[in-house]
Amino acid sequence: MANEPQGDLALIGLAVMGQNLILNMNDHGYTVVAFNRTVSKVDDFLAKEAKGTKVIGAHSIAEMVSKLKKPRRVMLLVKAGPPVDDFIQELLPVLEKGDIIIDGGNSLFEDTNRRQKEVEAKGLLYIGTGVSGGEEGARHGPSIMPGGSPAAWPFVKKILQDISAKVDGGTPCCDWVGEQGAGHYVKMVHNGIEYGDMQLICEAYNLMKNGLGMTPDEMHKVFAEWNKGELDSYLIEISGDILAKKDADGSPLVDKILDTAGQKGTGKWTVINSQELGIPITLMAEAVYARCVSALKDERVAAARKLKGPKPLLPAAKNAEKKKAFVAEIRDALYASKIISYAQGYMLMRAARRSTSGT
Repeated sequence: MANEPQGDLALIGLAVMGQNLILNMNDHGYTVVAFNRTVSKVDDFLAKEAKGTKVIGAHSIAEMVSKLKKPRRVMLLVKAGPPVDDFIQELLPVLEKGDIIIDGGNSLFEDTNRRQKEVEAKGLLYIGTGVSGGEEGARHGPSIMPGGSPAAWPFVKKILQDISAKVDGGTPCCDWVGEQGAGHYVKMVHNGIEYGDMQLICEAYNLMKNGLGMTPDEMHKVFAEWNKGELDSYLIEISGDILAKKDADGSPLVDKILDTAGQKGTGKWTVINSQELGIPITLMAEAVYARCVSALKDERVAAARKLKGPKPLLPAAKNAEKKKAFVAEIRDALYASKIISYAQGYMLMRAARRSTSGT
């Protein structure tokens, strides 16, 4: 019938990640109902990025729910914390038993534990899922880490696995992780490992720049070469790209970027949890502290007036063969350190599983 609900899933939150995930679902044949707190964004999205698609717009929570097939599946892609709780409270009165709420943001796993209990007490099902890959991944295939109410998995499995990235053989980068906040826990550890990767890349850059006196163009070529082998990764790729980037005056852009870094919290959460479980994720912890140090810009500038540090060039920098050999050693050290970071992450997840299962 013409008036029957057409929506396979609703998504709340039309920032770039949300928009791209909706377009990804549309590409795979799913009809998505789009909603945003600022409803003008819904109309803008339908008129621009989603023009010509099957995406349906909604201007209220009630309208959004009315357009969904049962069991209704509603995904939140909003800022972690109170906004998630606020939307859950708005959804509970208009959803029915067996309907599913999915939190696709970077929520703390302990919040997901609590929310699942609250939602299930109302007869609904709850999923907390990590979504990794950034804006580009959301559009063309992210890694997805769902966990929560096991009864919800059969109703979202096909959608999430269809839109996820695929590895060799077409295996989806998405599978059920476990109950309660398991999905968000895995995403938290993933982000902690990523903190470590970024710090390792920074240290490799520092050794080449200040140890060997290499130019951004020279380092760009090194990173481009590294990205062809075992170090192949998105972070290595974009590090090489930014080293090649020139400002309007033709000078390297990287030399004009302020050397301070912020953090959203997932790396810090990982380190705190590791201390609670007694697992030494030393590499990730140092990466978090390095960001803290970078934020102390005024203190570092004042200290640098008195503490000059080592001489900028190593003897190897003056000899082409020694320089090449030292770059190779940096590459090996980076690779070995990445293995350590991943191993520590898996140690932490193993300890978390044992702490919850008693095995």
